[in-house]
Amino acid sequence: MSLNALASGLAALDITLPADAQHKLLAFRDLLLKWNKTYNLTALRDPAQAVSHHLLDSLAILPHIGAGNLLDVGSGGGLPGIPLAIARPELAVSMVDTVQKKTTFLQQAVIELALKNVTVHHARVEEMQGQYAQISSRAFAEIGLFISLTRHLLAPDGRWLAMKGVRPDDELKALPADIMVEAIIPLTVPGLDAERHLIILKAGS
Repeated sequence: MSLNALASGLAALDITLPADAQHKLLAFRDLLLKWNKTYNLTALRDPAQAVSHHLLDSLAILPHIGAGNLLDVGSGGGLPGIPLAIARPELAVSMVDTVQKKTTFLQQAVIELALKNVTVHHARVEEMQGQYAQISSRAFAEIGLFISLTRHLLAPDGRWLAMKGVRPDDELKALPADIMVEAIIPLTVPGLDAERHLIILKAGS
């Protein structure tokens, strides 16, 4: 049943994935729920709900992911980083979280799912080094804080991808003058009866 729900959800999102990627997504879901019993990675316990609320919610931003390397901040249970990495095996995905038990889970998921394109960092993002073409977050922090903590990691011409629920107009009004909102994209996630938005931002020169 889960495979049917995932397949129909992907079709509704106009995303085509090979069968092995779909099986790998469900294997990740099962791993997340199994570890969740001990590590409290997500409030969800229902496998069917995890398809819509985690897998499809993460993949709803896939059409807006570019070609350059991606840093997912505050990855927690690996969302959206791992579903994106499964869907785009050529995309270099780094995930960072400050909580040791969460990065332990992420490392295990990378090993068990054989994700060669994923790197996991147990660190504070503001202390990380490197340059990333894309920096994503899902329910990590308000947008201004997300940008200030990661600005040193954004490559020239890079983009921030902030996943939000309701349209965060107050957060956007409070942004520094040199931060430009490139797009505000309403997302419709199959099986999820809630507002979702992707905010794409760039830094001015």
